[in-house]
Amino acid sequence: MTAREFDRQVRNLIDLGYPELCGLSPADFEKLCAPLREAASGTAEPDVAAGRVPFLLVVTREAAPVERTMALTTLHGKKKPGFVDDSFEPGALERFVAIPSVAVPGHRVHLVSDVERGEEFCGVVPNDAMETIAGRGRTLLTIEEGIALITHFPEVLVKNKCFSLGGSRSGDHRVPAIWISQGMPKLGWCWEGNPHTWLGMASAGARHAAG
Repeated sequence: MTAREFDRQVRNLIDLGYPELCGLSPADFEKLCAPLREAASGTAEPDVAAGRVPFLLVVTREAAPVERTMALTTLHGKKKPGFVDDSFEPGALERFVAIPSVAVPGHRVHLVSDVERGEEFCGVVPNDAMETIAGRGRTLLTIEEGIALITHFPEVLVKNKCFSLGGSRSGDHRVPAIWISQGMPKLGWCWEGNPHTWLGMASAGARHAAG
């Protein structure tokens, strides 16, 4: 199952046009991802209804801009493309980078394992949710990893079970998040001290570099 799932995610990215975004041929994109296959082995089966997936193949913004990859997402069974909310003022999105405690491998692609949508944190103050996740030894998802989650498993993004991405911050009080707006996935932000009943906090168990 894990080998098939890894191949499915690679093919999904190829079909969506990620090689072109990265300036690579499909064959070279496959070679870029191939070293991560071993990190995907031995993982559990996905439980998409519960918002838990064994791993995600992630393409970083250095290889493919967030605005472009977000536009390649859709809700499950829908066609309207995802978008970045205009509440990000010009230049703001570029400032939402990985926080110091999030060790993102310095490669164009990486893998995150043991991913949770985090709906248990719906209605919880984001600062408190992030503290709880850190206390469990887990790591907060970044913007790119959140996009990867709904790219590979669009059925994870459902009403009242959307999620914040505390692994990417800009040095202010905003926490990026992905939720549903007008029948489309939207990348926006919420305040770190304001709880929302429909917004949890996504996290992962570990990250793995391509080599």
